[in-house]
This record gives sequence, C-alpha cells and structure tokens, in this order.
Amino acid sequence: MDEIDDAELLAKFARGECERSFAALVERHIHLVHSVALRHTANPHHAEEITQAVFVILARKARSLGRRTVLSGWLYHAARLTAANFRRAESRRVRREQEAFMQSTLEANPTDAMWSELAPLLDDAMAGLRTSERDAVVMRYFESKSLPEVAAALGVAERAAQKRVSRALEKLRTSFTKRGVASTTVTIAGALAANSVQAAPAALAPMISTMALQGSAIAGSTLTLVKGTLHIMNWIQTKTAVAVAAGTLLVAGASVAVSHSRQAEAQLNQAQALQAKLEAERAAASKNLTADPNIEKLEAELKAQRAGGSQALPSKEQAERAAALANGPSNPDLQKLEAEEKARRPQQPQPAVQ
Repeated sequence: MDEIDDAELLAKFARGECERSFAALVERHIHLVHSVALRHTANPHHAEEITQAVFVILARKARSLGRRTVLSGWLYHAARLTAANFRRAESRRVRREQEAFMQSTLEANPTDAMWSELAPLLDDAMAGLRTSERDAVVMRYFESKSLPEVAAALGVAERAAQKRVSRALEKLRTSFTKRGVASTTVTIAGALAANSVQAAPAALAPMISTMALQGSAIAGSTLTLVKGTLHIMNWIQTKTAVAVAAGTLLVAGASVAVSHSRQAEAQLNQAQALQAKLEAERAAASKNLTADPNIEKLEAELKAQRAGGSQALPSKEQAERAAALANGPSNPDLQKLEAEEKARRPQQPQPAVQ
C-alpha cells in the first residue's frame, strides 16, 4: 500500500483532529526535529523540550498550512526558530554545555572531524538560504529523498530541482568558508547525508503526540517556549507580507511612470508631425501663388507699358497693386486696379457704321 503523504495526514488531522494522523507525522519527522534541537543545545533534555514545542506548534497551526507546504522544510524552520528562542533564554549555560558536548563527540568519533566543524555552523548557514532552497536541502540530504521525489514535492522539473540543490550547497560552502571552515560542496553533501539526522529517543514520539493533543499536559517552560516561537513566526510572516506589498507598490509606480513617459513621447511625436504637415502646406501654397497665370499676365503688361513710355503709377498705387497681387486674383482691390489700368490705355478708334 502506498504511504500517505504529509499533506493528506495533516489535512485529516486539521479536519477531525485524528490522533493517528498526527502520531504518524510525529513518527515520520521527529528525528529531523530532534537533530536540529540537539545541534543547537548540545543537551538531550533541552533537545527533547524543543522537539515537544515544535510539534505543539504544528498541532496549533495545522489548519493554516496549505497543501503546497513542504512539511519537512517547515518543521526544520520551526525547529531552528524554537531552538534559537531557547538559546536566547539560556545563552550562557547552553554555550558551556555545547562546548562540553562537542568535545565528547570529538573523543567518541575522531574520524568525523569535518562534521564536528560543520555542525555548529550548519543551522546558521541554512538560515541564509531561501525557503525553496532550504526545503530542497532538507528533503535531499536530511530525509535522503531522490531528486525525482524532491522535484515532485517542489512542483518543478528534476533538472530545476538539481540546480536548486547545487545552488544551496554552494551558498552553504561560501558561508562555511567565511566562518573559517574550508570545504567543498561534495564534502558538505556527504556530511549532511551521513550526520544531519540522528535517532531520537524511542519514548519521545508517543509522549509528544499525547502532549500536543492534550494542552493541559504541557509543562510551563515548554508552553512559554511555544508562545515565544509562535510570536517570532508571526512576526516573520508579517515582515514578509509587508516586503511583498512594498515590492508590488514599487513595481506599480514604475509602470505608471513608464506609461506617462510613453504618452508624453507620443504627444510630442504627434505635434512634430503636425508641424511638418503645416510647413509642407505653406510651402505648397507659396509655390501655387507664385505660379498664378493672372499675376504673370499683369507683370507682363506692366513691363510692356514701361517699355512703351507709358505713364507709371504713383508709388502709392504701386504699393496697392503689389498688395493686391499678393492677395490673389480674386481680390476686389486687384479688380479695381485692373479697371484703372484699362482706363489709362489709349482708346482704339471704332469703325464707322455704313
């Protein structure tokens, strides 16, 4: 029978608070959460308390998680936040205990020197990854899933999932190098696959399932830890929403500015085209006026009169005639001047009537 996926188990629990569905989720992911907590605290008792808090948070937020949520990635993120919250509350004591635990680990596993260097830096480096990259690393190396399974969970092609994993490993390598630990992506991948998840105590899973479903059984310190982590998660969610809204407004403002710029450019081009058209019409009108046959005829008559010794028009009449010529052949001033010109010409004798 095919194994029921996380989304379906979570949906069943959210609808009817099915204890079996939630218990199955706890059994499936408790080792991941416990390992994150243990890396942060180096104290098994504190790691158990953090693990309990994470699954209590899951029980409370089950209805708000969508089907596209990668539950293992979400639990990893919640475990890191809860452990960080715990460490802030007891930072000095935790630091001393972590040093003692790491020293004992080195003595017990002398051949695992690389992991002992990476482990204290791992979760801070993972915090610098994007959610999709962190989910890909958790599924690929913490849960030992194949690339096709990772791609299916992320809703991308297998090649895209491989690129996402490779990009995340390179970011982890860069982070470790800045902290003084030189390694390669291959070494990091091997260390994560072999050491990132350790077995949790056998009795912890059923105890957590009971505690998460029965709020009254939660210890005071665990309840305080749950509330603190929920507050941090809500703050991160609000901050992300504000950032997305600000980005949307910025893009919208840029789009409006570009639209206004394009409209102004179009109006300028239209005005320039209209001006060119008017200049062309003026040039055509001037050319037509110069070539008018009536004007040419009158100019020829004036030249003939001057050559024949005819009396010239007074200067005022010359100016009026020039203005009339400029106004076109249909102007009444031109007709008046033409009549005066005919009156000045010598009359031809009429033939006698027999």
